[in-house]
Amino acid sequence: MSEELASVRVVVVTGLSGSGKSLALRALEDAAFYCVDNLPIELIPTFYDLCRRGGRPRVALVADVRSGERLEALPAILDEVRAKGGVVHLLYLDANDETLIRRFRETRRPHPLAPGAPLGDGIRQERELVEPLKAHTDLVLDTSALTVHQLRAFLMDHFRDDPEARSPHVTVLSFGYRYGVPENADLVFDVRFVPNPHFVEGLRQGKGNDPEILAWLEALPLYRDFRQRLLDLIGFLLPAYAKEGKAYLTIAFGCTGGRHRSVALAHQVAEHLRGRVPKVDVLHRDVEKS
Repeated sequence: MSEELASVRVVVVTGLSGSGKSLALRALEDAAFYCVDNLPIELIPTFYDLCRRGGRPRVALVADVRSGERLEALPAILDEVRAKGGVVHLLYLDANDETLIRRFRETRRPHPLAPGAPLGDGIRQERELVEPLKAHTDLVLDTSALTVHQLRAFLMDHFRDDPEARSPHVTVLSFGYRYGVPENADLVFDVRFVPNPHFVEGLRQGKGNDPEILAWLEALPLYRDFRQRLLDLIGFLLPAYAKEGKAYLTIAFGCTGGRHRSVALAHQVAEHLRGRVPKVDVLHRDVEKS
């Protein structure tokens, strides 16, 4: 048995019906994993041995409530695979009840635990059965707010061999409080405490990413100190968000009109993150409104 074949990578997808397990399996298949859905869990060690001997270094499978009471044995079975030399990841997909109900109604599929009962009863029963698996998972991913494309992109990035590809897709956004706080922001920073270039002769008509406005702000110790503390905080948070399974992170900076201070800071933060995370977008929502 070669050393290469002794280190088969196994991703086991579990979680709630309607949370996206089938989509996840298709995404992993596109990422060059050999995939099997609903394999009896007692056959997982045998499946692992066959893949190892057959030269399949990356495999993925779904294990869920269709396995019935045997599902509670999944952690011990995965430990058996690890003892054989397998590199095992247990991925738990979750979603809130409202999202699950909507997805079942859209697809018109019956819940596997409540084919003739109210949908909510099946979801509650399934949560009770699969919840104990969370304690054994490497990654819990809530798919409630994710589109099909976002889920696929995250999984393909996360399970690539490059660890850096697992960071969230970061969007840095500037806005003006005059026009409302963006609803989709994960982190919101109010930078109205920084002196406003709007009141400086010759700077009012400019934008925050203009060199002269950046230079004016850079001359302020308050601005420089805040930016450094902010970059330290973001650097601390990104690995934690990646470990939690956050696929997309939006960081928003707001000033009065969204033209100067928020634009400058969003521009500089985005430039700092480029090369440090795989994907960074910057959006200045209100810069043309003021």
